[in-house]
Amino acid sequence: MKRLLTAAVLVATGLAAYSQGTVNFNNRVPSATPAIDAKIIAENGAGLDGAAWLAQLYFAPGNAAESSLQAVSIAPVPFRTGAAAGYIAVGAAGERILTGVALGGDATVQIRAWNAAAGATYEVASAAANGIFGKSNLVNVKTGGVGAPPGPAADLVGLQGFTVHPVPEPTTIALGLMGAGLLFLRRRK
Repeated sequence: MKRLLTAAVLVATGLAAYSQGTVNFNNRVPSATPAIDAKIIAENGAGLDGAAWLAQLYFAPGNAAESSLQAVSIAPVPFRTGAAAGYIAVGAAGERILTGVALGGDATVQIRAWNAAAGATYEVASAAANGIFGKSNLVNVKTGGVGAPPGPAADLVGLQGFTVHPVPEPTTIALGLMGAGLLFLRRRK
């Protein structure tokens, strides 16, 4: 009997250790309270359209700083097309497990988007000379998946739309720094 009880405790402990919180990786959820409509657009005001653009969910446990966020382990997703451009193409399969965040635990999340031609990840695209990229505000959520049976994934309530921007050309940066230096020198005189 002791062996059976010990085995049951070990199994329960193991299951609890692997229980992870979930969120709904989606930037348009009309049924959320309040509704989420966080369209991601290019500088010209058009929604990001199709597989030429990618989005990834980043997270960290608790109330975290942006510098501590990491990408979820699932590959980036493309954007919808046509009238739904600007919204990520995850549909009903948007549930993402936040590894290391307990069921019902707090997490900080952010959506990052970039042009796929600049690289397969946000980090590569943001460093590329031809990169166009952007990121959302930080959203603090209490993860879903709690209960028996598990409840739904938490929606990203508070998510705001954003615009992606190109990486500035090195010459543009140099000219800007030179101009700022001249203004500083002129002010000192």
